[in-house]
Amino acid sequence: MQDTGTFSGSAGFTKSDDRDALALNLINRVSVGDITTRAADVYGARPAIIEGSRSFTFSDFDDLANRIGSGLLSLGLSKGDVIGVMSRNCTEALACYFACAKAGLIFCPINLGLRTEEIIYCLNDAKARVLIAQHRFSEQAAALSRNVESIRHLYWIEKASETDHTHPGPTLHDLSLAGSNSELEVLIGDRDPVQLLYTSGTTSRPKGVLTSHLAVTMTALSSALVNRMTPESTTLMTLPLYHCALLNGRAVPAMAVGATAVLTDGFQEVETADLIERHEITTLVLLPMMYQGLLSHPETAQRRFPTVSRACYAMTPMPEERLKAIRWMFPNADVVLGAGQTEFTPPATYQQPTHQWEKASSWGPPTPLTRAAIMDDNGELLRRGHTGEIVYRGPQAMTEYLNNPEETAQSFRGGWFHSGDIGWIDEEGVIWFADRKKDVIKSGGENVASIEVERCLMGHPAVAEAAVIGLPHPRWGEAVTAAVVLKSNVTVDEEELISHCRHRLSSFKAPKSIQFVENFPRTGTGKIKKHELRQSLATLYCPPE
Repeated sequence: MQDTGTFSGSAGFTKSDDRDALALNLINRVSVGDITTRAADVYGARPAIIEGSRSFTFSDFDDLANRIGSGLLSLGLSKGDVIGVMSRNCTEALACYFACAKAGLIFCPINLGLRTEEIIYCLNDAKARVLIAQHRFSEQAAALSRNVESIRHLYWIEKASETDHTHPGPTLHDLSLAGSNSELEVLIGDRDPVQLLYTSGTTSRPKGVLTSHLAVTMTALSSALVNRMTPESTTLMTLPLYHCALLNGRAVPAMAVGATAVLTDGFQEVETADLIERHEITTLVLLPMMYQGLLSHPETAQRRFPTVSRACYAMTPMPEERLKAIRWMFPNADVVLGAGQTEFTPPATYQQPTHQWEKASSWGPPTPLTRAAIMDDNGELLRRGHTGEIVYRGPQAMTEYLNNPEETAQSFRGGWFHSGDIGWIDEEGVIWFADRKKDVIKSGGENVASIEVERCLMGHPAVAEAAVIGLPHPRWGEAVTAAVVLKSNVTVDEEELISHCRHRLSSFKAPKSIQFVENFPRTGTGKIKKHELRQSLATLYCPPE
């Protein structure tokens, strides 16, 4: 947290005068809450959020955030208290984020992909004081209220109808009426935490990632720059707001530059296509499986969207065949990959437009303000072209893992943030991802990158998605094993897919077995839960006695 208690200069502020300390803080601070204030000043009557039939101007949205923020403070909350929000995408949930930022509180969006017991763990770990929820999550909200002792207040996002007696209690509207639309003036340090996002817990209990006002603001400006977002931009926001890819990589940048955001509460192929056309969307970010949905749905497969100038995707590179199809669907768009992780407020890397053709399998170079390097297991930085762990430096790094100093120290060892990703950097400064450290398969003394095998499988015309894991094997130690989801109305046998890989990869990288599945276990943001696949297939080669 910045020291706003002392200042010696022409303004004559002293540490004994709290009003002067706040005055200086309001002048020179970096605060996420100030983003909507500036946006309202400059873009006031222009549309900030379009959600279904509702539209909010920048002034409307800033007023709502101020009312919620001052309403929260009227509850007697203290600086740094945590506010849990359990909601699908909606304007009110996003307003709660900026309300917390204005009030010096910490916004904790609940990952809807977590189980109830995991959410209870997260809110107990955070010592959340307030829970704000949609009616659709009433059963879980009730369970949270019973099992999280720190929660003192529960507010519903929607107004209950006169005939609805199932959701008693105050609403967010009631809370906002208790507040004021006057701009909140609260002393906030640049490094004070503004958000607490919990990791999806794919390998262990979820970890709480505390991120500062400075980190979020730097990411917002960086993301707006690399995505060429301007007041003339209209962005589609379909990914969940409880995930940093949309919250920090898209929503806050749009507000910062005065772009209009079209908000949806989920992804549906036809609805997405209609929204792109109706609102003349210029920029969007979707997951690979969402693009695949647009390409394969009978009502959207032949539609084209010429207004889009930037079609971004996240999580993983896609095969060339699919990228070509996406470029046909978005004929005027750069189709580029952005990458990052919650702990380093994404995006940390972004492909440049030329990379969609020349280096489509890469992550692109680091974003502005980010420095990337490759480090070996001894903490030594490696020359370009050598493979090791990808490490970062930059102001967008998390502050810490909440209540977990050991993990924090491990991630920050040696003066770099350790991503847990394996890769290399080429002569152009472009980062190439090889695999997650924990997903590298050690088979017969050789290291196999699971993502390389996945890309190969997804290059087969019958394969929609693939996940490759290592399973215990009496001879190989770990056997390369693939789980595959096929495209609709297509059949292929195991041997054909294995042969496909053997002709394109070194023999030791080819899967020993292909398991056909209808779908994958996923986190709330669409990541495949490989640990669950490993558990379900653990005895494939080593049956229990």
